[in-house]
Amino acid sequence: MAGRSFDLVLFGGTGDLAGRKLLPGMYFRYRDGDIADDSRIIATARQQLTTEQFHGLVRERLQQNLEAGDFDAGTCDGFLRHIQYVTTDAGDGASFQGLRPLLTDAPERARVFFLATSPTFFTAIASHLAEAGLVTPTARVVLEKPLGRDLASSREINEAVGRIFSEDRIYRIDHYLGKESVQNLLALRFGNSMFEPLWSRSWVRDVQITIGEQVGVEGRGEFYNQTGALRDMVQNHLLQLLCIVAMEPPTSIDPDSVRDAKLQVLRSLKRFSEADIQDRIVRGQYRAGASEGRPVPGFLDEPGIPHDSRTETFVALKAELCNWRWAGVPFYLRTGKRMQDRLAEIVVNFRNVPHAILQGPSGIAAHNRLVIRLQPHDGLTLQLQAKTPGDGMRLQPIQLDLAFQNAHKARMLDAYERLLMDVIRGRLTLFMRRDEQEAAWAWVEPILDAWAASDEAPKPYTAGTWGPAASSALIGRDNRAWHEEV
Repeated sequence: MAGRSFDLVLFGGTGDLAGRKLLPGMYFRYRDGDIADDSRIIATARQQLTTEQFHGLVRERLQQNLEAGDFDAGTCDGFLRHIQYVTTDAGDGASFQGLRPLLTDAPERARVFFLATSPTFFTAIASHLAEAGLVTPTARVVLEKPLGRDLASSREINEAVGRIFSEDRIYRIDHYLGKESVQNLLALRFGNSMFEPLWSRSWVRDVQITIGEQVGVEGRGEFYNQTGALRDMVQNHLLQLLCIVAMEPPTSIDPDSVRDAKLQVLRSLKRFSEADIQDRIVRGQYRAGASEGRPVPGFLDEPGIPHDSRTETFVALKAELCNWRWAGVPFYLRTGKRMQDRLAEIVVNFRNVPHAILQGPSGIAAHNRLVIRLQPHDGLTLQLQAKTPGDGMRLQPIQLDLAFQNAHKARMLDAYERLLMDVIRGRLTLFMRRDEQEAAWAWVEPILDAWAASDEAPKPYTAGTWGPAASSALIGRDNRAWHEEV
C-alpha cells in the first residue's frame, strides 16, 4: 500500500549523489509501492534542461547504477511520471520562483527539500526558499555532510538554516546510520539480554572501527583537497558509529532519547593535547600503487590536487572515553582512501578469560571477538573458542556467522533509501541534532588546528595497502593489531 503523499525537491538533482543513490532509492520505493500516486519528485540544478531531457538522464543513471535484474523499463516509465525538472541557481533568488507553480497547490502535505549540494550553498538555498514562500509548516530540509569546515562555519550554517526551519524540521543526514547493520547493532545491544552485561570496561578489551575505501578522489580532487579524511569521514561517520557502540541505553527509541545518549558519548571523548596528537594520531596520504589489479596514481597526481598538498587521505587514531562504562578501553578509529579492500566494520574485542585452564592457540587471536560488518555485505560474526577435533583439550577459534541477506528473505533497503522515507514520515531518530554535530566538531577541531600549524607532511602509503606503517605501530604499542592483520 502506498504511503502518504509528499513533494521531494532535490537540489543538486543532476549530481553524483542524486544519480547514484537518491534517485535509485526512490525508484525502489516506487517499485515496492511505497510512493503515493500523486507524490512528486522535483529535481533542480543549474543546468538548463527540460523535464524530458532530465528523464533521459535519470533512465541512463538507473541503468548504470542498478543491478541488471532490478531495472525494468516499464517500472522506470512509471517512476519517471513522478519526476519533474526545474532550473534553479543558488546565486539567483529569482530562479526559485520556478518552483512555486509546482508546489503551491498542495501546501498541507509533506514537503522535503534535500540539499545534495556543497554546504556553501545551504544558507542561500534556505533563504531563497523562504523568500519564495515555499517553506510551509510541513516543510523539512535535509543537509548533507560535511556541514561546514570547522565549528564556527558549522554554527554559521546551523544558525542561518535554523532561522527558517525549526530544529525538529532539520535532518542532518549521515547515511551510515541508515545501514541495516548499524540498526542491528542497536537491536543486538538493547533487544537481547546476553550482550549488555558484557558491554563495558570489565569485559571489553578494545574496540576498532574501520572504514576503508578502494577508490581515490574520483574526479572530486578540488573538493577533497579542501576537506580531507578527518572532516570527510572521522567527524561524522566514524564518530557516529562510535556513539552507537558506546552510548548508554536510551530510555526509549524516540529521537531525543537516542540523540541525548549519543551526545553524552561525544562529550565524554577525551580531548587531545599537543603531545597526544603526535602520539595517538596518524595521518597519511596515498602514493601511486595498484588497486583491484590495476595501476593507480598517487594523490598528488590526481586531477585538481596541488603538487604540494598536505591534505590527508588516511587517518588512524586512538580515542578514549572519560566515563565509568568505558574508562581505560581504547577505541581505535581508522579510515582511508585507496585501501586494500572496501570495508566498513566495527570490531569488539573481549578480554581473555581470567584464568586459562585449557590450552589455546598462541598469539593475539585467542580472545572472543564480535565483528559487525557494514560493507560490502552486512552481517555479524562472533568468534568463540572451541575444542579441536581429536584427543586432548586444545582450543581453536571458530566463527558463528550471520549474513543478514541470507537470514531475511525481504530485500534490504539501501541506507539513503531508508533515510529518505524516514524524512518523509517525519522520523528524526537516525539524524543528527545540532548540539550533537557541534560536539563532534569541537572534538576534531584541535586536531585540524595542530595539523594546519605543523610543517610535517602526511605519512606516505602505497595505494592498495592498509595505510602507513605508523598505523600498525600506533595500535602495536598497546600489544594490539588491526583486525585484518591478526
